[in-house]
Amino acid sequence: MAKIIDPSEVARKFRSELRAQIAELSQPLTLVGFLSTDSAPSRTYAEYTRDACTDVGIRFDLREVDRFQLEDAIEVANADPAVHGIMAYYPIFGVERDRYLKDLVDPGKDVEGLTTHWAHKLYRNERFADAEKTKRAILPCTPLAILKLLTAADCDPAGKKVVVFNRSEVVGRPLARMLANDGAEVVSFDVDGALRFDAAREVETTTTRGEALATADVVITGVPSRNFPLVSARELRAGVVCVNFSTLKNFADDIGEVAGVFVPRVGPMTVTMALRNVLRLFEGYHRRAAS
Repeated sequence: MAKIIDPSEVARKFRSELRAQIAELSQPLTLVGFLSTDSAPSRTYAEYTRDACTDVGIRFDLREVDRFQLEDAIEVANADPAVHGIMAYYPIFGVERDRYLKDLVDPGKDVEGLTTHWAHKLYRNERFADAEKTKRAILPCTPLAILKLLTAADCDPAGKKVVVFNRSEVVGRPLARMLANDGAEVVSFDVDGALRFDAAREVETTTTRGEALATADVVITGVPSRNFPLVSARELRAGVVCVNFSTLKNFADDIGEVAGVFVPRVGPMTVTMALRNVLRLFEGYHRRAAS
């Protein structure tokens, strides 16, 4: 039977470390969250963020802003030296306009790592933001959470064959690139077909789902559709590591019969990585600016 990794347990260890580091700072950290949607999941995520901030000692300022006023509100938070991190709860308008809003956030306050500035660093595998290597690049929260969960499962991506179902610009594609940057050979699937990622590039491939799954060491799924054909035990080889980051179940119930490790959800680690990024941004950008 598969070993089940509980993301809450892994997150607890990271938060303990964060709590100790934050307690030693000479000033409080403030994370601003913008809620501009009536989406119930977004509000739930905002409340979860508040609880996590309270747990580690970060001040969380939730600002409920009309979506047509959000652009101005982000600019105000960008200019406020007392704000050390900014996040917004999407979707708000839709893919294109939301992409514009994400890019309005000052990269020095972008705890989610979603601005083009940080994406550019990621896809060029530039792990620092300066030549002196004093400012570490910010990575997107959910992909980073997944990598940390793989570490908790004693799974080093280097040399592994990884299959990812999801190629969104928020999670799936950056995740594939991060895995490839760490030495994995990745096949990424979405509705438009398959791409292969390695350390140097991403290219189209004719590899089928069946072919990719049959040889995979790691399978990571994040398909938010009930029409997705669940990944089942018969498609996989024994000992595979399986991670589900969708809010929906992407694996069949028999997955435990072949998987060596199964991570059924990622959520608690995503917000923990956002808090980790608040501290990293403070150390790289705000503390030096204030000194």
